[in-house]
Parts: sequence; C-alpha cells; structure tokens
Amino acid sequence: MNSSQDSSFKKIDVHEAKKMIEKGDVQIIDSREADEHTEGHVPDSINIPHMETFNRLSEIETNKPVLFICKSGQRSAVALEFAIAAGLTNDLYNVEGGHDAWTESGYELD
Repeated sequence: MNSSQDSSFKKIDVHEAKKMIEKGDVQIIDSREADEHTEGHVPDSINIPHMETFNRLSEIETNKPVLFICKSGQRSAVALEFAIAAGLTNDLYNVEGGHDAWTESGYELD
C-alpha cells in the first residue's frame, strides 16, 4: 500500500466532509461491516465493507466525488486503495477519524 504522501486520494476531516455532503452531489461509502452500518451511519451512505470493494466497484460512482468513511479512518483508507488500484480516477476522499469523529462532532447518524 502507498504511504500517505504518495497516496492518490485526499484526506479530509469530518467538518470538510459535512460541508461537501451539505453542498450535495457526493457519494458516501461506509467501509465498515454491515452490522456496524446498521447501528448508525452517515445519512445517505452506502455500506460496502472494505474487503468487498473490488467485488462491488459497480456501485461506486465515477462521475462525482466519493467520500469513504469507516469507524476511525483505517478501513476506509484500505477501501480507497482498492478503488484506486481498480482504476477509479474521480475525486476520492478518506474521512479521517471516521464515524468516531463524526459522532464526537455531534453530527447526525441514520
């Protein structure tokens, strides 16, 4: 896997992610397991566990920015690397701190 500096995705915090979501026209991928997603997730996020990224590439938008989020930012970074390795070239973002930081910031979950 690439080091952070060589990575072809951008890292953003939950506040930047929230602003992008409020502007609209982004896709949110929850890279956690299905049971974690069910317990609470960023509104409108699609659950694609990180190890299923390759098999579910067709569900990831290619014409808009995509935000990947997990519990803390580790699995979403792995999912992003998989997406890049599979050839996705649109704007891809890892939400640093993940759902932990999202919840700590007081942002809503579905």
